[in-house]
Amino acid sequence: MAGTVAERDAPIVPFCGHIKGGMRPGKKILVMGIVDLNPESFGISLTCGESEDPPADVAIELKAVFTDRQFIRNSCVAGEWGEEQSSIPYFPFIPDQPFRVEILCEHPRFRIFVDGHQLFDFYHRIETLSAIDTIKINGDLQLTKLG
Repeated sequence: MAGTVAERDAPIVPFCGHIKGGMRPGKKILVMGIVDLNPESFGISLTCGESEDPPADVAIELKAVFTDRQFIRNSCVAGEWGEEQSSIPYFPFIPDQPFRVEILCEHPRFRIFVDGHQLFDFYHRIETLSAIDTIKINGDLQLTKLG
């Protein structure tokens, strides 16, 4: 179990955390966890702050939906959700199995990797990358490590 967080230190879901300095090209967010035994869905969002009312802008929301075997992404700017993207080469998550999601911020886009394999790109809809300073995680998973 080298390199994983002990259970008592693992982040609790739903999780909301601060991204120090916000996003910038070259910055990577790492989410490691274990999918629940009978999952419906889980979500990972990068947002501009934590505000609920009015809702914070969502730079990227990743949602794994197990019933449809979909990994959907979208953004929400000024309260308006954009066009959902859902094409993936394969569904990477397995119930009761560990996973590793990396969100790499590049100049024009986020590049998403699951278990080391690039799955898709999501082009920025929020221009001010440094304003993207919050990560939110919820749904049917346990977190083992964030970085």
